Amino acid sequence: MKILMLVQSPVAGDSRVLREAATLVEAGHEVHIVGRDVPAGFDAGPGVTVESVSRSRGMRPPGAPAGLAASSAAGPRAAVRRTGRWLLLPEHRDRTERHWRQAAAKLLADRPAFDVVHAHDYNTLELGVQLADQWSAGLVYDSHELWFDRGLPGRPTPVSRLRGRRHEAQLAARAASVLTVSEGIAQRLRGRRLPDVRVVRNTFPLGDRDVPQLPDRPAGLAYAGRIGPGRDLEAVVGAAAQLKPLRTVLAGPADPGYRFDPSGVEVLPPMSLVEVDRLYQELGVAVVTLTDTCLNHRLALPNKLFHAVRAGVPVVAANLPELHSVVLRYGIGRLYQPGNASSLATAVSAVAADYADHVEAVRSARPALAWEQDARVLAETYADLEAA
Repeated sequence: MKILMLVQSPVAGDSRVLREAATLVEAGHEVHIVGRDVPAGFDAGPGVTVESVSRSRGMRPPGAPAGLAASSAAGPRAAVRRTGRWLLLPEHRDRTERHWRQAAAKLLADRPAFDVVHAHDYNTLELGVQLADQWSAGLVYDSHELWFDRGLPGRPTPVSRLRGRRHEAQLAARAASVLTVSEGIAQRLRGRRLPDVRVVRNTFPLGDRDVPQLPDRPAGLAYAGRIGPGRDLEAVVGAAAQLKPLRTVLAGPADPGYRFDPSGVEVLPPMSLVEVDRLYQELGVAVVTLTDTCLNHRLALPNKLFHAVRAGVPVVAANLPELHSVVLRYGIGRLYQPGNASSLATAVSAVAADYADHVEAVRSARPALAWEQDARVLAETYADLEAA
């Protein structure tokens, strides 16, 4: 079948979208992705084509500071500006996402029909439904997050969230299948009477990758991912001083305007997946951190968890329901209380004290926590859709 994927994330860095596209090509389908911020010359892999659509301009004015080095503006005018941004941020998000949908619809207006439209996340779902109806195509809704239960900056919008959940359920009811990343989120979506909800986790392929050899004891701990709010990085920094001489390394892109004190930790730029493998294996412990501030975090299974398993490295993970279930079921690490630096340091020390057993548990769990399992669910979903 000819499959159109819609995604508002930067495609080159979205490993879930690219893994799913590659899996569907291996199953005999053709995949075209319309995404955002695709670098010139980007190669998504054999059988996958990509186009890019921009979103509208952000709220940060030209020349404004961003990232870790940004300093806090002072004075009454700056306070008024910050308050205004906080109040307007929800409308800004809606506007930028709507702009992308309008631009993508214009791009696709005269295209031949696709057999399936695969809408990644709620912010592409409305366009996905329109195109599926226009082409009499199948629709797959891929919910990477529990969209209206995320923790977002800006003023609270309880009425908008309630309406959004209802609208999401109405649109997703058109889908032949709904995919999501954890059983906890799947149960929530089933409770909204969505049809045929299946779990395709954010795992990583093992292929013929050998089980890595690790040292007898860890040299440190590594966080690899977005450096921004909601990631509980303050707890990581607080634990770093308690864990010396173990190294603490943070690697990843920094959100514009996010500020924290990186004292006692090493901050590295974004890395490729293979480079993250090496970083995990060099230090020996991967941290999977989230704040306990929203339902989406409580039900999340971040790809960092599965990346660490692919690398063969034990984890220290936030004690949230879905992470709790996987970490304890397979014995692949220890849990800490989100927001508690001492709890995180204690968990790292516990992993280090029983390191050989944790490494062996990760090795045993790798086949069950690999993309080969989830790829089978995805391929079967499309086989059922094709048969129907």
